[in-house]
Amino acid sequence: MVLTYPMTTALISHPDCYDHITPPGHPEQVARLDAVLNALDKMDLMRVSAPLAAEDDLLRAHPKAHLEALKAAAPEHGWRSLDADTHMSAGTLTAAHRAAGAVVRAVDMVIAGEADNAFAAVRPPGHHAERETAMGFCFFGSVAVAAKHALEFHGLERVAIVDFDVHHGNGTQDLVEDDPRILFCSTHQMPLYPGTGHAHETGVGNVLNVPLPDGAGSEVFRDVMERQVLPRVDAFAPQLLLISAGFDAHKDDPLAGLMLTEADFIWVTERLCDLADAHCGGRVVSALEGGYDLGALGASAAAHVTVLKERGA
Repeated sequence: MVLTYPMTTALISHPDCYDHITPPGHPEQVARLDAVLNALDKMDLMRVSAPLAAEDDLLRAHPKAHLEALKAAAPEHGWRSLDADTHMSAGTLTAAHRAAGAVVRAVDMVIAGEADNAFAAVRPPGHHAERETAMGFCFFGSVAVAAKHALEFHGLERVAIVDFDVHHGNGTQDLVEDDPRILFCSTHQMPLYPGTGHAHETGVGNVLNVPLPDGAGSEVFRDVMERQVLPRVDAFAPQLLLISAGFDAHKDDPLAGLMLTEADFIWVTERLCDLADAHCGGRVVSALEGGYDLGALGASAAAHVTVLKERGA
């Protein structure tokens, strides 16, 4: 008997992601998740509860010492600050496990054909978490963990990650830059936190960094996507496409100044889906990263997921 599934987009999240509590005034706040989920509330999506990430999956990206250090740092009450930006509350570690577990579950679903594509609406984000360092609001490299899961558990040979967050995904780069089976492409504002992502950082030939100036805007962003990022992904011919979907490049975001709009997120999602259709049967997994103006975040996430839903229909 062959099981068939309806053509659909999966939305993967979990209430535990609300329990990562940051100090008052911190931009990576609980309200971010509300902004995204409220914006997606009326959409006809397959809603899936995010599992906790399995330790085996996390250990493909992070050493045991990193997992143990985070356990030891987790407070019972209040906050513990790992650096000036990155804080743990009593619920942080569980939320981080749900966030990584959501992206892994999304990979399982699209590879099994249970969904055409998927969006993980989770927090904390992940693309700044390096092998042994939690930083930039991030604790586990969720997208990198999912890429390695696709390779090692599902036996894929090529996975591409495209990161259009306004900040460079230094953690993702750190986790994948020595693995030629994973292509990592990032557009990001420079200079800006975390200060990495120069064009000369190329890994083992599997990393493409495209730094953009403050105020770059739609025309510059689309031009570098058309001339550099999309052709590189096309040539790599991935069997799965992962997206680090940060919406902090929006013109209303308080932390940066790339000046993009929802129309740009629609455009780039459509172009990435075109590549997924050409090379990997439309298999796209997207995970929420940054985005700190609540109105812009909700509108941008809705625009992004609307394209995923239309392409999966």
